[in-house]
Amino acid sequence: MKQNQIMKRYMNEFTLSMIAYVAILLASVYAIQNILMAQPLKIIVAVLPVIPVAFVLIAVMRLLKDSDELQQRMHLLAITSSAVLTGFITFTYGFLENLGFPPFPTIWVLPMMLALWGLGLGYFSRRYQ
Repeated sequence: MKQNQIMKRYMNEFTLSMIAYVAILLASVYAIQNILMAQPLKIIVAVLPVIPVAFVLIAVMRLLKDSDELQQRMHLLAITSSAVLTGFITFTYGFLENLGFPPFPTIWVLPMMLALWGLGLGYFSRRYQ
């Protein structure tokens, strides 16, 4: 399969998963705020948006597995940079929390990692052109 076909498949999978994520997220927030339900059911409804995110991560893994060696290398460098920077940022902020800074919500760790991965991929893509 050619790289442009791989990217097209990835974008389709990513887009559908993100549409499902937004729809499920909005529905779950609405349900938790407006529908009377037992705590165990609230917990299940609260984590439902994780399901489409899992499909996004599966799409990413398929993209990486099927890409050529150069694309894999650029992603490896971007992912590694993202993991290191995310760890460094959250580690540093942990020390600031000891000074009274507000707690860092862990729900932002994955979006931070993905954003830094995207920035790293842009950087390494230009570097390898």
